[in-house]
Amino acid sequence: MRALMLLISVFATTLMLTSSVLATDLQTDIHQQGFVYCINGTPHAFNPQMARHGLTVDTLSAQLYDRLLGVDSYNYQLTSELAEKWQILDNGATFRFQLRKNVSFQTTSWFTPSRMMNADDVIFSFQRIFNKEHAYHNVNGNNYPYFDSLQLAQAIKSIKKLDDHNIEFRLRAPDASFLWHLATHYAPILSAEYAEALTQKNQQAEIDHKPVGTGPFMLKQYRFNQYIRFFRHNQYWKGLPGMQQVVVDLGASGTGRISKLLTGECDVLAYPPANQLTILRNDPRFRLTLRPGMNLAYLALNTRKPPLNNIQVRRAIALAINYQRLMQAIYYGTAETAPSILPRASWAYDQSAQITKYNPNQARKILQQLGIKQMELSLWVPTAPHSYNPSPLKTAELIQTDLAKVGIKINIIPAEGRFQDYNSMEMNHDLTLSGWTTDSNDPDSFLRPILSCAAIDS
Repeated sequence: MRALMLLISVFATTLMLTSSVLATDLQTDIHQQGFVYCINGTPHAFNPQMARHGLTVDTLSAQLYDRLLGVDSYNYQLTSELAEKWQILDNGATFRFQLRKNVSFQTTSWFTPSRMMNADDVIFSFQRIFNKEHAYHNVNGNNYPYFDSLQLAQAIKSIKKLDDHNIEFRLRAPDASFLWHLATHYAPILSAEYAEALTQKNQQAEIDHKPVGTGPFMLKQYRFNQYIRFFRHNQYWKGLPGMQQVVVDLGASGTGRISKLLTGECDVLAYPPANQLTILRNDPRFRLTLRPGMNLAYLALNTRKPPLNNIQVRRAIALAINYQRLMQAIYYGTAETAPSILPRASWAYDQSAQITKYNPNQARKILQQLGIKQMELSLWVPTAPHSYNPSPLKTAELIQTDLAKVGIKINIIPAEGRFQDYNSMEMNHDLTLSGWTTDSNDPDSFLRPILSCAAIDS
């Protein structure tokens, strides 16, 4: 198991611009038709079922897909989405959902639906994840990280279609967190009809790369590492979206994104560099939105490798890190050192939990008692910023400096995406900077995906 020592609960930040101009490669009329949303990241696929984290889950999923249930972003209560009503039976072991009628799938250049969303689509979407014998389970790999970490496939006894607009999930045992897992962005409803059409053309892999959902916007154009253009779904069941199109600009990071905001190329900037917030707060053209985030940054330690299999060594590392300096140098007052794996927004947060206080003298004493004078460790670090860590490499350098003061040499190894995931899965690392974000405040959405034994493999 990997021990989690450094816990940083982060606030999500969004900035909005009131007047702007756009670069010509994204069309000069975009501001009359919609807006430009700037964020750093690269989607490996558009289907969040197969995503571990990042842009697909945080941003793209909500535009393309709907879920059975939603979560109110302010009070974190369950809301109805494609499931209009639901029932909980058998003391929480059976869940029945009544689906909305007249919900249209998107009509794209690669698929034209012939019917409305129904129970077949819901059955397909979840059977693909949970049934290893399903025709689409192994398409584009057989990893569904969020649900694999929960071991939810083993918990589900059956998924049954009662009629075209009613379905039933039966669990092997009651589970109070089940509804919350269906409400995350990892649980989109896909089109079974689209999947059948792809099978007939032997193009099954396109289901995750050329998306078809019921969401408010549909994919129109994607240029790798540049931008994603969405056009509105004119038959969207909640009503006509107010904008004709949205462009997600992927082309700049760091100060480059701030420059795009200042010059008017961006209307909305997600997760701006925290060290620029003072400048932006004082500019009357911008509106800053700041609210507690359901996310967490952490330093993960590989306890299968000596000397990290010794809990006292891990404690020394935790004591040697100057958390307050990280809060100021990385987050500029938009985060707090977390005393537990659960953020404050979770209903299960323990108000009495205490943070690990910075104490390098105690760290040295522990290492001396263990007879350790020098130690050398590798630290895998993602290169791209995330909602939970706007500057991973700088974070790693600060940790490197802190640990050097107590005799621990850290070799920083930059890595990203599947490369980092692969090396972590191989368990050949010592430390890795990571994080987690979800739209559910149920503690199970943090505890099992991060701490369970199944999460190591997923």
